[in-house]
Amino acid sequence: MMTGGLVSASPDVMSVLELLAEGAPAARFEELLRAARSKGASGDTLTELDQAVRLASRVQALISHAQQREAGLAALVDTAHDLTLVHGMEALLHEIARRARRLLNFDMAYIGLRDTDDEGRASSIRAAEGETTSRSVGLKTSDGSGLGGLVQRSGAPAWTPDYLADRDVPHSPDIDGVVRAEGLHAILAVPLGYGTTVFGTLYGADRKVRHFTPDEISLMRSLGKLAGVAIERARLLEETRAEVTELELDTSRARSSLNVQRRVEAAYIRLIDLVLRGCDPQTLAEAAAKELSGALVVKDCVGRTVVVTGTPPELTEDDVLRWTYDAHAAGCPVSMPEGGWVAPVTAGGENLGAIVLVPDEPLTDGFGVRLLQLTARAIALILLLQRTSTVAHDQIRDELLEELLSDIRPQPRQLIPRARRLGIAIDEPHVMVIARPEGGPEGRAAAWASSYAHRMSGLVKFHDGCVTLLVPGEDPHAAGTAVSAELAPLVGHPVTVGAAGPVVGPGRVAQAHREALSCLEALTELGNLGCVATPQQMGFLGVLLSETHGVGDYIESVIGPVLDYDTQRFTELTRTLDAYFASSSSPTRAASELHVHPNTVSRRLERITELLGDDWQDPERALEIQLALRLHRTRRTLQHRQTTAGGVRDTGNPAPQRSGPQGPVP
Repeated sequence: MMTGGLVSASPDVMSVLELLAEGAPAARFEELLRAARSKGASGDTLTELDQAVRLASRVQALISHAQQREAGLAALVDTAHDLTLVHGMEALLHEIARRARRLLNFDMAYIGLRDTDDEGRASSIRAAEGETTSRSVGLKTSDGSGLGGLVQRSGAPAWTPDYLADRDVPHSPDIDGVVRAEGLHAILAVPLGYGTTVFGTLYGADRKVRHFTPDEISLMRSLGKLAGVAIERARLLEETRAEVTELELDTSRARSSLNVQRRVEAAYIRLIDLVLRGCDPQTLAEAAAKELSGALVVKDCVGRTVVVTGTPPELTEDDVLRWTYDAHAAGCPVSMPEGGWVAPVTAGGENLGAIVLVPDEPLTDGFGVRLLQLTARAIALILLLQRTSTVAHDQIRDELLEELLSDIRPQPRQLIPRARRLGIAIDEPHVMVIARPEGGPEGRAAAWASSYAHRMSGLVKFHDGCVTLLVPGEDPHAAGTAVSAELAPLVGHPVTVGAAGPVVGPGRVAQAHREALSCLEALTELGNLGCVATPQQMGFLGVLLSETHGVGDYIESVIGPVLDYDTQRFTELTRTLDAYFASSSSPTRAASELHVHPNTVSRRLERITELLGDDWQDPERALEIQLALRLHRTRRTLQHRQTTAGGVRDTGNPAPQRSGPQGPVP
């Protein structure tokens, strides 16, 4: 009911709102509806009340769903915290299985890891929670069978409401026997891995038929990511302990190396103790610098200096970057001609940064190099521990760029916030750059590309020797030139670059990629290796290469000032240009063709020079102008014929109209 411009609700509807605000159960709403019917309420009132009750039920369902998601996320955060406190691989695996069972109220949860002694073609069940038989733990499964096989091949979750009855799952007698013995029906499996490597599977199972919801699958997948990082951390700790044990055994070797091994062991134990006490990279670097007797600098994955100890080394940034890329390509410390050393800081194949050491004296034995490598491992361990609790929310830049370049129509509402969380403003102007080094080590180019993308707040992809970059900017040629200027000296070979843009929003990224790739292919076909090209800089070839730079844009870029002058001043400079080129650049013959005095043609040519520049009669520029005049004249003739025939057909991209002395000119 409308009163004075405001909507007034009936008392019964207000009662529904009061119950909703109190959080009353659904039965109270039904009682309210039955009471209204028993009181003999009118049909309109009952209809209004019934609608209000249904809407209240929907609101309650939404609130309940949000509370369930909140509870799941809270449990996930608690799990992330608790997993960092568990040491030892077996204890960690049992804790993960226990958490998985509690998280989604499974009857049973178990973990399968790839067998390292079987070249990764099979997996073994390493831990289980809620099992009723002894057949699950120790079971070996091949990559071609069960839900685990599907997960290992695709790297994505797989599930079934009733395993034994599902014919789409590749069955095997061993797995079916365990499922039957445990009485399992519904099974959900998610990958365990770190980065892009999948090394195991986390399973959750029920002893009844169960249809998993998207929220449950997503929550289980997040737990799988957390568990993968925790397992990788445990493996790293085991490797560290194994290396310490190896150092202890090495003390029994040749007497000449006894002192070196003891020094390395003692120094590394001191560093590991600092790590286990929760020190930061600065404290660890200072301790390592004392052991190594030199200045030590720690850089992050984008080349920024994060820790400096002692006197900073007198090295140029370019030299440090070059040797950092070589260290990551080699996977071990490398020496620099200036006397310094660079060690990569990596974990699971991921570039976390580098350590630069300038020793007070040359490293003449294995102590310094070995300790430098172990220091890099310790710093990698610190960085992993620092980000373990937040890894569930990390986004992978490679996956985002793959989505932007795919043929699937992007969803801006989803991709723009995701990109913002990565520090990338995809809804602002960006340019696409595809660079191909014509030689040199690919590892160095790939490492540089990753660093450059982080430095520029962009995205990167390295494939088939080509670097694909999406970086902020409005000038694709300037961006391509900057990439070539940095990458060419690094690889020691020319770099051929195709660039396109600018584009705003995720919807046009794939189009800009195709245009940049076309420019790169055109440079290759023309033999112009080591050059930079965009559709705009390639003249009339840009019309063929570009999906947006059409004929009208080309005409405007070449003779636009002349056309605008004719439109504004009602002159005939365009016609004079046509006659001048048609008469083999003879002002006298052009004047005869135009039926004007030669001095008039000379004055017009002077005006054209002012508009187009002094070089407009150079052979290459003159060819572009003649082509633009021909296209302009052809479009005007076709439009005139279509108008005479009864109307201009809509081409979907009409050129701007100019009014000249002879009527509208396209």
